[in-house]
Amino acid sequence: MTAHPDHIPSPGYRSGYIAIVGRPNVGKSTLLNNLVGQKISITSRKSQTTRDRINGIVTNEQSQFIFVDTPGFQAQYGSRLNSAMNRAVAQSIRDVDMVILVIEAMHFDERDKRVIKLLPVGKPVILAINKIDRLADKSQLLPFIQKLANEFAFAAIIPVSAQQGTQLSDLKDTISPLLPQRPPLFDEDEVTDRSERFLAAELVREKLFRLLGEELPYSTCVLIDHFAAEGGLRKIHATIIVDKPNQKGIVIGHNGEKLKLIATQARKDMEESFGGKVYLKVWVKVKSGWADNARALRTLGYE
Repeated sequence: MTAHPDHIPSPGYRSGYIAIVGRPNVGKSTLLNNLVGQKISITSRKSQTTRDRINGIVTNEQSQFIFVDTPGFQAQYGSRLNSAMNRAVAQSIRDVDMVILVIEAMHFDERDKRVIKLLPVGKPVILAINKIDRLADKSQLLPFIQKLANEFAFAAIIPVSAQQGTQLSDLKDTISPLLPQRPPLFDEDEVTDRSERFLAAELVREKLFRLLGEELPYSTCVLIDHFAAEGGLRKIHATIIVDKPNQKGIVIGHNGEKLKLIATQARKDMEESFGGKVYLKVWVKVKSGWADNARALRTLGYE
């Protein structure tokens, strides 16, 4: 959406798109949420939770930041779904004005090096070393920073804790002068370009990652079949798609208790995010091989 701001920005106003990239489970979505100041992208302790490009928007008097959360770049699995997510990462890097590469403090391996190979030459790239709150000895950081400085010509290297909010203001202050000079691209009160319908599906999917076993969430996706706002009430019907018949029973649980818990927690998060009451009904259906089926992925919006 093109902005129609109420105030005229200063001549030196800056705005732009900043991709947040990295291998799975380095804290990209947590970083996005805390930079924006509210939950835009779902999170869990499991890797590869994010599947879609999601924009979080921050506007102040000097700059507008459009942070682009991307799926973790996956080198291990080769399904059509993972290939589509990897293409989303590469496309995001091409489309944006600058990049934040997120690496976990004291953890750097071949997976990170594969992401570095995707980084653009000619666009500013800031390295955010995340999870520094987990370091008992902060003196370890300096040699780690020096090692990473040899891997790429970063515009800046900033240690942060996305979870604790440590040095996120410094990160934004570093980004601002590197953005193009232009008016804001979105209205100043917008925090994301994603619809409530999309966010509702993501909040249900987050509960699958948080409440189910290690592997099962990767075999699931969520469709919103019905979304209607009636006054202050949103009526939402969602379907959880699983890959195999036995997975349906696991998601539903004994006497439906697991599905009830998933729906209850998702509904509470929706009410907080949307600022109103939500009626949520959730079903579970089997669609075998959906993650490797081109037609299914197009239907689900992944291709």
